[in-house]
Amino acid sequence: MGEPKRQTKEHQPDTKKISEIPIQREGFPGTIVEVIGRTGVFGEIHQVMIKIMSGKDEGRVIRRNVKGPVKKGDIIVLLDTEREAKPIKLK
Repeated sequence: MGEPKRQTKEHQPDTKKISEIPIQREGFPGTIVEVIGRTGVFGEIHQVMIKIMSGKDEGRVIRRNVKGPVKKGDIIVLLDTEREAKPIKLK
């Protein structure tokens, strides 16, 4: 007798409210003073020295790991100035 007929439902978009994402605090700008080296399994992480430009640690130079392309003189925003990366071990 043939194939059974399939019933189709009309697709209706969700009308649920989407909760808003809270805005993060701005952070602390810092200038890259020196690019020390690369780390990570594929060398995708750069270890850099950053001079903090504002906040309670203004003027302090710290070592941080940064993902992505960076060069000396770039300005990046740090959410935390308390943590510091361990130096890269040479093999």
